[in-house]
Amino acid sequence: MDFDLTPEQARFREDLRGFLDAEVPVEKQEVFGMLTEEQYQFGRGINRKLAERDWLAVGWPREHGGGGKGPIEQGILAEDLGYRRVPKSGFIGLGIVGPAIRVFGSPEQKEQYLPPIARGEVEYCQGFSEPNVGSDLASLELRAERRGDEYVLNGFKMFTSYAYHADYMYLLARTDTQAQKHRGISLFIADLKTPGISLQPLLYINGEMAAQTFFDDVHLPLSCLIGEENRGWYHAMTTLDYERSGLGIYGSVRRVFDDFVDFCQQPAPDGGRALAEHPLVRHQLAQHRLAMENWKLLCWKVAWWQSSGAVPNAEASVAFLYGTEQRFKFAEMAMEVLGPYATLRHGSPLAPLLGNIEGIHREAMHLHGAGTMEIHRNIIAQRGLGLPR
Repeated sequence: MDFDLTPEQARFREDLRGFLDAEVPVEKQEVFGMLTEEQYQFGRGINRKLAERDWLAVGWPREHGGGGKGPIEQGILAEDLGYRRVPKSGFIGLGIVGPAIRVFGSPEQKEQYLPPIARGEVEYCQGFSEPNVGSDLASLELRAERRGDEYVLNGFKMFTSYAYHADYMYLLARTDTQAQKHRGISLFIADLKTPGISLQPLLYINGEMAAQTFFDDVHLPLSCLIGEENRGWYHAMTTLDYERSGLGIYGSVRRVFDDFVDFCQQPAPDGGRALAEHPLVRHQLAQHRLAMENWKLLCWKVAWWQSSGAVPNAEASVAFLYGTEQRFKFAEMAMEVLGPYATLRHGSPLAPLLGNIEGIHREAMHLHGAGTMEIHRNIIAQRGLGLPR
């Protein structure tokens, strides 16, 4: 495995950073734990500008609307968007839905769905979790009954992030109630304007508005089925590995860590010693710097696997699990070092680092996105180490 970029890849990173420096001023950057509507719309605007340069889906083939490069370039984009704290927009389409359609979609579906994603024109939400189904996703209950040339959906979805901004939902539903639970699930894309779909607000701890989604006799044409009927579980698990590489999350956390290091090196306002001059703080900063580098290499290992044509599975879970734990450990350490000031939110004139420490600590307590830590440990044990169930 080679972690060095080619001259062309290095040039792309340099051009991208120049674009982001010019287009994303500090006052427009997202603060952890706070994503306002204004910031979201700004992020969508940046995506459209990236698309004009063929950069938004830079790793996709040109026939799908992309930039004709590969996973390394897509990883460069994700890391730098995270590091510049560009407000999140479109990442479900780019990181999950697009790869699924490229692998399992029909030629007609590729033509219909991929170019609008690559142009930054549409937003997707993900419909996996349900009120009674979280980590045990194969036990989902949303029913999709085939009737002639369409499917009729009835049931619920829970924790639907970006539902109020989304045009489409990428979802799993049960199409065979008699099959074993993993083998009776299918993958669909549903237009959220379809009659029978309704949303109920659900506020997240990080300030974002999600939803509980209701399906009441929702009629979808057969063309909304992605891949094979009753093979949706396997299709979804394959493409989730693209989400779990985590370079975007790494970049955003690394930015806060670097800002925190700079903050600790500044003299105290009362003329006292800088925080970094305290031996314990210096030791903690060094430990977390090493951990950040490890996290970065694990993420890039996943991107390298993808660039070689492989589908990382256990490797993606290793990167995701390590990063989830490291984000939480860093957030706890920063809160302890800063003391009561760390609890101040964005907007307070006394909040360190614009309130990013309080925000990242709040977000870091979300330990089950894209699967709980226990689920990832099981994946590593069973698929990576070959241990029995």
